[in-house]
Amino acid sequence: MESHQAAENPSVESHQAASSVGRLNKYALFCALLASTNSILLGYGSLASGKTSDYIGRRYTIVLAASTFLIGALAMGLAPSFPFLVAGRVVAGIGVGYSLMIAPVYTAEISPTMKRGLLTSLPEFFIVMGILLGYIVNYALSGLPNHVNWRLMLGLAAIPAIAVGFGVIAMPESPRWLVTQGRLDEAKRVLIKVSDSTEEAEFRLAEITKAATLECGNAASSSNNWHGQGVWKELLWSPSRPVRRMLVAAIGINFFMQASGNDAVIYYCPEVFKAGGIHSKKQLFGVNVIMGLSKTCFVLISAVYLDRFGRRPLLLLGTSGMAVSLGVLGLGSKYLAQSNSKPLWAIVVCIVAVCAYVSFFSIGLGPITWVYSTEIFPLRLRAQGSALAISVNRVVSGVVSMTFLSISKKITFGGMFFVLGGIMVVATLFFYFFLPETKGKTLEETVTLFEDKIKTDDTSQMQMRAT
Repeated sequence: MESHQAAENPSVESHQAASSVGRLNKYALFCALLASTNSILLGYGSLASGKTSDYIGRRYTIVLAASTFLIGALAMGLAPSFPFLVAGRVVAGIGVGYSLMIAPVYTAEISPTMKRGLLTSLPEFFIVMGILLGYIVNYALSGLPNHVNWRLMLGLAAIPAIAVGFGVIAMPESPRWLVTQGRLDEAKRVLIKVSDSTEEAEFRLAEITKAATLECGNAASSSNNWHGQGVWKELLWSPSRPVRRMLVAAIGINFFMQASGNDAVIYYCPEVFKAGGIHSKKQLFGVNVIMGLSKTCFVLISAVYLDRFGRRPLLLLGTSGMAVSLGVLGLGSKYLAQSNSKPLWAIVVCIVAVCAYVSFFSIGLGPITWVYSTEIFPLRLRAQGSALAISVNRVVSGVVSMTFLSISKKITFGGMFFVLGGIMVVATLFFYFFLPETKGKTLEETVTLFEDKIKTDDTSQMQMRAT
């Protein structure tokens, strides 16, 4: 696409001429800075989504996310110039930021306890499916003229946004958000639909109402609806010890998800294998498809077993497996970089290591980050706390993606993989010490996992004496 723009855009040609004499074209600099700030805006879109969903509800926030992404996708596909293309990407990025927060929050709040891990990890499955479809569609469109293929590739992204927009018509609002608005009858109707029995729905409603009354004041029983007032102060300026622990856990898992370099490895996998001696487009496409299929299969495996084995075992398995895979990939890349013959066995080892790396990511960090980020916060903090954690996720993703190639040029791809492997070792230790297990707990019960143990024990003893 960039070569196509260089041929059609005089400003790009002038940039190339200026570069040859050592000058920096201001127009090109402006475009590059604007494109780079997209990562910040994407993180800001995630951050803003928390307050939005507390105010207008989870359901309408999904509509807003899909609509924003639709506008961005159409703007990119129809862009008459590069600045319009960047503007469309910014709008689409904000839509993505909203959707990354609201999808797991909504799913967690509507899911039964024993299936919450499975259902809340589904967003990661669809992310992986989108990546795989992107590989296939990109390859299918590569034979079209340059001025057509990239427009179709970007414009086709509008189709799922339209489908989501219409699909929301059949979706109910989150029963927990309805309770905070005092709309108990509507909440009960939703819970009856998503529960196995009326008794279960009534039990869940009583539990949610009790938690909402304690956390959000009298919003559940008065006309003064709660819209997330005071949450930022409680999260950032005067957090209690349990809230600090929740923030450390949620921000930590989101940080390590992107510090693992998964997004960058997917983006730049062709460059990695070109450096390893694979130059055929068909071979590179084949490697990408194999990698995409590996991710898809292991996301499904993780989703199916997440509620059986728990979050911690799969997360620790995933990060430790990623550390080993990155170590092998680093050794293989180092060997290929120093070898003139580029032996087939070394290339195969690297391909297997990459597939193992993305597979372990899909077992652990990929799906569990979304699940864990949304289930550890209490109701009043859930949307905005998750939004804060996911905004960190997106900013780190942008930083890693923008620096991956430049750092790799300094220390080689092999050196970069060793660094990422070291980060995964640290992540494994962090998860072991700071992330309690949430399997089988209701959203209201997970809050107690982060409270002081002594305080919890004293409270339980007082309750026993009272009874």
